[in-house]
Amino acid sequence: MNHRLERISDSVAHALEEIIRNVKDPRVSSAFVTVNAARVTPDLKYAKVYFGTITGSPAEVQKGLESAAGYIRTCLAAKLNLRQTPELIFIHDRSAEHGAHIAEVLKELKIDEK
Repeated sequence: MNHRLERISDSVAHALEEIIRNVKDPRVSSAFVTVNAARVTPDLKYAKVYFGTITGSPAEVQKGLESAAGYIRTCLAAKLNLRQTPELIFIHDRSAEHGAHIAEVLKELKIDEK
């Protein structure tokens, strides 16, 4: 990914972090949602948004985000000065869960060593 696309992807991720806090859908507003990353395609038509949840069902949060995608995209267009606002594709990111699982396994290994 070139430097320009990285900057745009980071800008999209930061803007979406703020926008998602204002979504009124109860599936999203009742859960604590974080935007871990955003990856914009070179033609700026699509953006994959990787999100995580601390509370709430990831499947329900994803449905809520997809339902509010039009509103989120409109707010994103107002925040960012892009020629074309990308279509948003929401993907649940399991990296935090995976990291927690690895930490637990390492803890168990340390206990076994003693």
